[in-house]
Amino acid sequence: MTELVLLTGTGISPMDMMWISFYSIGFLLIASGLIYLSRQKINNRIISTIVALIAYVFLIIGFLTMVFVVMTF
Repeated sequence: MTELVLLTGTGISPMDMMWISFYSIGFLLIASGLIYLSRQKINNRIISTIVALIAYVFLIIGFLTMVFVVMTF
């Protein structure tokens, strides 16, 4: 099995996998920036918690897409 076959039966091209990896890196960078903001710059506890939750969602999405990219190739 040299390429990933999705539900449609077509494989993902290496160029598309490159873009998916760029998106996952972007999600991880956004997550780290939002965590920095929520811990250092935002003083309101409620807003800080909301920003941190959004950051953790980005972190999980970035992690899962990066695992997808690594396990595919």
